[in-house]
Amino acid sequence: MRFSAFLTTRSAGPDEDRRITKALVDHAVDVERLGFDAVFLPDHHFTGYCPPASDPMMFASFLAARLPRLYYGFSVQTIALHHPVRFAERLNLLDQLTDGKLLVGTGSGTTPEEMIGLGINFKDTPELSKSHLALVRQLWDKKAEDEPFVFDNGHYKGAVVSRIVPASYTEGGPQLMSVALRPSSVERAAAEAQPAFIPAFTPPALDDGEPLKHLRTHFTAYRTALEAAGHPQDKVARALEWTTHTYQHVHVAETDEQAEEEFQILMGQYQAAVEREHEANLEAEKLSGVTLKSPPNALDSGWQRTWCVWGSPATVAEHLQEVSGIGIGNVLGGFLGGPLTLERAEFGKKSLELFATEVMPKFRSN
Repeated sequence: MRFSAFLTTRSAGPDEDRRITKALVDHAVDVERLGFDAVFLPDHHFTGYCPPASDPMMFASFLAARLPRLYYGFSVQTIALHHPVRFAERLNLLDQLTDGKLLVGTGSGTTPEEMIGLGINFKDTPELSKSHLALVRQLWDKKAEDEPFVFDNGHYKGAVVSRIVPASYTEGGPQLMSVALRPSSVERAAAEAQPAFIPAFTPPALDDGEPLKHLRTHFTAYRTALEAAGHPQDKVARALEWTTHTYQHVHVAETDEQAEEEFQILMGQYQAAVEREHEANLEAEKLSGVTLKSPPNALDSGWQRTWCVWGSPATVAEHLQEVSGIGIGNVLGGFLGGPLTLERAEFGKKSLELFATEVMPKFRSN
């Protein structure tokens, strides 16, 4: 099993942005030192949800120059916010700079505030995401001797006469990832031998507290489709190797009792940050003409069991043993989620060390 760290923590204002940016760089250095396989970066704007997430490709390129052993993932790139030509170019360049160690999750986005700030109406994001991604694939395939590639998807239009430069390091373009939730996304990921993000919930319920049931169902559907798609075995193995399950919060302490006490402190701080961000999103919803559900309650036990894992090293390892048994290839965990308070920084550093030294070795091949 592979292990990855989710580089995210929240800023409450401009006076925190530099401290948090530097803290995430230091966190990535610790992650690499402790033997993790990858870091994943989010793509967010305006809210303070991880300041470097305003340009995760730039942040990834900075980290890759310092930490070349790691893989660099995106969870996820909000593709509707990117010009498709620039998206294709920048990912190819980053694929070259990382020697192909790139994992590009794509999605349609979650908040109106991020959309309207970049000139996109939230209502249009599902269709724009599909058309943008289709354009990116066509751009990656275009050869200089082909006819000019002319495009107009209602938001962006243009014509590429020659080709996307540079070419990608990876044949066919940087490695994309999908969320294997709906049948259409499962089939797309399987047909293209993409690694998939496997969720631990089934809509409309996002937090029923039975993660392993949903995880097993979604992974089985994905693996069945992948193995039936007729790919060479090495492509199937590669896809399964990076098929990912994400924990928004991972917290490990010496004992279950200590972990529970610290975890609930962190969840209280996280919930306060989520509610602060929601106030801005309510204004954006008015401007966008949409009404969304209230944010999740991170203090609810069902949400915590669905989106988090916490406990002593033995307890966390026991849970992950079940996840490994399902077939998940990569566990992605957040160790600094929520505002970067003194408790969050202290608890997160200790938790990361315990996870790396007492949990991860149980899942490594000799």
